[in-house]
Amino acid sequence: MTFTRRKTLQLGATGLAAVGATIIMPFSTRAQESQGDSYDSENGKITISPIAHASFVMTVPNMVIYVDPVGGAAAFEGNPPADLILVTHEHGDHFEPDTLTALAGEQTQLVTNPSVFDKLPEALKSKATSIGNGESTTVGEIGIEAIPAYNTTPDRLQYHPKGRDNGYVLSADGRRVYIAGDTEDIPEMRALSDIDIAFVPMNLPYTMDSDQAASAVAEFAPKVVYPYHYRGSDPEAFAAKVAEAGAEIQVVQGPWYS
Repeated sequence: MTFTRRKTLQLGATGLAAVGATIIMPFSTRAQESQGDSYDSENGKITISPIAHASFVMTVPNMVIYVDPVGGAAAFEGNPPADLILVTHEHGDHFEPDTLTALAGEQTQLVTNPSVFDKLPEALKSKATSIGNGESTTVGEIGIEAIPAYNTTPDRLQYHPKGRDNGYVLSADGRRVYIAGDTEDIPEMRALSDIDIAFVPMNLPYTMDSDQAASAVAEFAPKVVYPYHYRGSDPEAFAAKVAEAGAEIQVVQGPWYS
């Protein structure tokens, strides 16, 4: 397995330039890179800045996106203010009304699943759009499609019932970014195509194990994948399993728990 300090990656129509094997970037490297990972897009760059667990900041040309922000405004200090906030579902490690209230400025827009929308403070509902599985919306120049996110194992169905929670596919500046949210290995994930950057969870019993995650990732084959929401799982084992599947995918380990 190859370790890298590379920070800017070329995302072209034919894949990642100069990448011929699965690569994982370790905590010790990423923790020093406070500006995040930068990827070329059509008119600039997409930058990914992990915050913790399932929260991260993504900047694209002309927009700053916060995903499942929790932990209070202090956790996001040093990042530009959010133009768009995405919330995948109602669990406390993804949805904190007080944090949303603290981070949402006058012009900030929110996109949530219907269950979260119903739980938003009234002051935020006027800024929010609710979309369910299979629905889509646009914020600025960002296309947002709600992808199902649910459990399939019989004794886990109560964690994320089918039809309630969202993943998202964002179309931003010529790139497609998949944010899985909390889900197991589901057919809707495997059916995705042309994904440039993906965020995939792996922790039991709430999502899936590293074998399931690697198998799904190898099938829909994003150019770059971030294992996240993996407390208690081994991202290096995940990367090794992706490599064993013969997939030429960049596996990037962010400082989610540093």
